[in-house]
This record gives sequence, C-alpha cells and structure tokens, in this order.
Amino acid sequence: MSEPTLCPDCIKGVRHEGTHTGSIEKINGVDVYVAIPPEGVEYDKEKALLYLPDALGLHVNAFADDFARNGLQTYAVDYFAGDPVPQGVFTDEEKRKAFDLSVWIARHPESHARPLLDAVIQGLKDKGIKEFAATGYCFGGKYIFNLAQENIIKVGATSHPSLLKIPEDIETLASKSKVPILINSCDVDQQFPKESCDLADSLLGNGKYAPGYRRVHWKGCVHGFAVRGDMSDPLVKAGKEGAFVETVVWTHCRLEYL
Repeated sequence: MSEPTLCPDCIKGVRHEGTHTGSIEKINGVDVYVAIPPEGVEYDKEKALLYLPDALGLHVNAFADDFARNGLQTYAVDYFAGDPVPQGVFTDEEKRKAFDLSVWIARHPESHARPLLDAVIQGLKDKGIKEFAATGYCFGGKYIFNLAQENIIKVGATSHPSLLKIPEDIETLASKSKVPILINSCDVDQQFPKESCDLADSLLGNGKYAPGYRRVHWKGCVHGFAVRGDMSDPLVKAGKEGAFVETVVWTHCRLEYL
C-alpha cells in the first residue's frame, strides 16, 4: 500500500478573517498560538484543547480564539515548524498550480511533525495541564487518530481528516482506544470519502465503540469546509458553523464529565 498523501482540495478554499486575541508563544521550543478564555468566562486551568491545524498552520488561529471564547483554553500547534503552505496558494488558482504539494508534504512526515506535537504536550503537562481534548482539521486529523489510539487525549474531534491509512487507522482505534471520537464529514472528500465514512460507521457506530462515536455529515460541503469553506454558500456556511458547534459540544462536555 502506498503512503497516503494530500489532495488538491487540501490546499483550496477561502481564507477566513478574524480578530486575533491570543498570542504565539514558545512551548518546549515549538511555536504555539495560545488562546485563553476572556475575562468573565470560567474554565478549568488543568484542562486544554489542542488545535491541530490543516496545511495553513497557525494562520487559522482565529478559530483557536473561537474555542477559547467557548471556555476552552486552546493551543494551536505549529508542527510545520514555520513552513505552512503559503496563504496565497489556497485562494489563487495560478499559485496553486505552481505549488508542488508533493514536495511540501515530503518535508512534513510524521517523523518530523509528531515530535513537535509531543514536545508541546509535555510542555503543557509541565505547566500543570492534566487532561487534553483535541480537534484536528485535514492534516491534523491523522494526529487526532494517533493521539486517540495511544490514549493520550481524553476526547477527540476531527473534520475532513487526511492522511489516514484505511482501514488500519479505524481498526486500530476500534481495538485500542478509550477516547470518544467525533468526525465531521462531507459530500466531496477524496481524503475521507463515503467508503471511509461507511467503514467508520460499521466499526464504531451503533454502540460498537464503547467510548463514544458520532459522525455528522454535512451536505453540499467539500473537503476543507470546516476551516476554509465559502461562507457565501448557505450549505457551506451551515456546515462550517455546524461543525464548530458540534466540536465545541463534543469536546467541552466530555472533557468536563469524563
């Protein structure tokens, strides 16, 4: 079996703007966008949400702010070491055609990205954080599965995950994990197509996966919708906003009560 790779939809979409309220800090030598709930919002300082971005890297930090406003201290990890896909590639067709995705993905194998993620997790533990939820988008979805398979996190959520080995990653999750998992899927997704959705449902659904499983399918959406979908399209807008709400409810409630 060949190694999974990213697809054209992984570097296509609309960049969402927002006012950033957090800041980038070094944690164990890794850049991390830190978003703390604003004054007046209560939160448990011993629990945190890991935000595992898509190929845009820390350019998505407005989403981390959104999670913080919902009572989750949030840490977006730069496991690309300052080398995300350039922003212009996502929105400019000519730049996208000229960009060599295979070369970029080869610079960021698991052997490079995972140690950076692990370093941040250890650094946060050293600061007193005891329990983690995690949400991952596209590239980050693979690491949601990894962390859940190893029971490093307490709850996981992913939207349009990429780079998974199917069926191995789902089978390993089913056999080894104790972590509740949410998957936000969509109609057009080369990375997590209908066959993968059906397999996840068959192995994890209908109570087969005791920790908890939920898959929400967003009609009219394409891979990437949850972070860079076209908000002028009512179906995509509903999917993007709905996936965010699903993720907040899933992670917040389970992180609090597990």
